[in-house]
Amino acid sequence: MDLSLRQLEEAVSLRRQIDSLERRFAGLVGGGRATSSAGAKSGGGRRRRRRTMSPATRAKIAAAARARWARVRGGRKAGGGAKKSRRRGRMSAAARKKLSDMMKARWAARRRSGK
Repeated sequence: MDLSLRQLEEAVSLRRQIDSLERRFAGLVGGGRATSSAGAKSGGGRRRRRRTMSPATRAKIAAAARARWARVRGGRKAGGGAKKSRRRGRMSAAARKKLSDMMKARWAARRRSGK
């Protein structure tokens, strides 16, 4: 398909007119989709605004998350379980002293049997 320079210039001019009309049409209709390749690549020149949540919606989502965590934890409070689990495993001073004496006696017996 051989096009003369004049035909090529006319085709480019028509393409520009079509693009211009499509942009005007999209502006009137309110966001009609662009069918031309130039309109699709440029993105229309508008940036999409980031959606924000209302405080009420944010509160609903937070309440739902708290309810889910309450089900996972089995209904116990978040702060109550941590203090009790930290305390577990501690020994009284008397028990520690008793274990220490037992270990010292064991080490002494091992030293005696080794020599």
